[in-house]
Amino acid sequence: MHQTTILSAVLASALCSRAAQIPFFAADSGLLADCSSQCSSPATKNDSWNLNVKPSVNTTGHLVFDTVSSLLQHWPNTRYRNGHNIVPGIVPVGTLLYHGRGDSNLPTIPEWTATDPEHSYIFCRGSSEAGCWHLTLVAARPLRVLYFDGSSAAKMKDDPMDTQDIVGWGEVLPERYFEERIRAVDLCNWGKPLGIDGYARMEMDFEIVLCDFTAGVEVVSMANLASQGRGGPGGPSGPGGPGRPRPSDVSGLSDSVFTNGPFETTAGGFDVIHSGSWHNRYPGDRRIKLDLTQLVSFYDTALVPSLVPCRLNLECWDHRLLGITPADVAAVMARLTQAYTSPLQPGSGIDWDTLFKVIVDRYEDRFEMVQYVLNSTSGNVLATAKNTMSLFRVMLQPYILHAAVPAGSDNAWAAPVFKFCATSHTEYIRRSPSLFNKLTPSEELLLNAVEETNREICRVVVRTWVQGVAVGLDDALPVDSSTHPNGEALVGRWKADIEHHHNQFIRCMWAVHG
Repeated sequence: MHQTTILSAVLASALCSRAAQIPFFAADSGLLADCSSQCSSPATKNDSWNLNVKPSVNTTGHLVFDTVSSLLQHWPNTRYRNGHNIVPGIVPVGTLLYHGRGDSNLPTIPEWTATDPEHSYIFCRGSSEAGCWHLTLVAARPLRVLYFDGSSAAKMKDDPMDTQDIVGWGEVLPERYFEERIRAVDLCNWGKPLGIDGYARMEMDFEIVLCDFTAGVEVVSMANLASQGRGGPGGPSGPGGPGRPRPSDVSGLSDSVFTNGPFETTAGGFDVIHSGSWHNRYPGDRRIKLDLTQLVSFYDTALVPSLVPCRLNLECWDHRLLGITPADVAAVMARLTQAYTSPLQPGSGIDWDTLFKVIVDRYEDRFEMVQYVLNSTSGNVLATAKNTMSLFRVMLQPYILHAAVPAGSDNAWAAPVFKFCATSHTEYIRRSPSLFNKLTPSEELLLNAVEETNREICRVVVRTWVQGVAVGLDDALPVDSSTHPNGEALVGRWKADIEHHHNQFIRCMWAVHG
């Protein structure tokens, strides 16, 4: 790693660690914001349903929502490669794992396995005469794994390895981005007392660093395959074989967890990308079952407050863990260790994965359609405004109460619509003590993420709909107005609001899933 890069990382860490100890400015309010009071308050604790009140600049509920909605999906974790979630999971009995190599020996140290054979075959190296070796394993019992989201197997020096550095080494060490063998051994040594069998990560496809090839798995086959003459006559254990040069830089399409060879631009190499694309979208790679009740997120501002100022005004893809304090690292590791050592916490039983998907499905393509209509070049801006209004009404139809009619000079009449829209998916959780009291700390974070995200979506939609109602564009709610609606001004205002201001809150989600 270049010295200037290391220096920049050190300076960033020092500045962010220092900033975490002092108040910082909240851009929306212009006042000093105290993270403890603004970063993690559930939306429903705020009884104000003022459509003009924006989220705190420090809020992270939408970031938790986005990353959790993207778990084990290849495309969103490729676009936003810097992972922020660590999630315990299980590889079910009967799941096949694959490992390519240059000899027929069973690995005796932590090694890489693939969930798809297209991924492992590119490391099946040997001469054309002798062939290569391809190992297939089966999970003989549920394998306990820990999943790192993002492009966590992309050996890049600027961020994707941060969460693994924290778990394996207790701090972010960007200069050690390529020390995969040591990283794997240290992760497995840390996880051994906790019964962790391996670590799930994503590169061109999903993979699992398996700590012990004799524990919890059985050999299905060790096949001597045609190698297409790649990698010479074969070699010692480990994918890739001997004598592969170390690249000076890695673009994210590197060979595997441990090999030093460059990405293969052969048909086999592109097959890996193809197999990875099978898991591009929801539900992702389902061969790894995640336990969201034990999720640990570095976007959890109550657990990791030191990173709040480090993200201020940064784009989603620039978020990373540089600047995290030792105290926050200790808190994360304690939470993670507790997930494996404490008595089983069944949690609430809520299907969070499905609940998140319901929210995405409800608004994803509708927001895309709103933007499409607003950018129409038909020339009839009043028609564009009315068409947009019809889309807003469709979104809000289940929440427009009969008693909600325009009254007065402000938009307070629409507050019940806003509240109903924002709380409809989660009110039952908070209303039921028998359910709410079962929530694990991770589930409380997930609930807050749904509430914050859904609240802001509803605020944007209701506020814009109310503006249209005020000038008579909703035929179902006629108003007395002598003012002819200015379609051009209204469409321009909505475009600016949705695309350049309000959409800042949800841009990561729609950019990934849209």
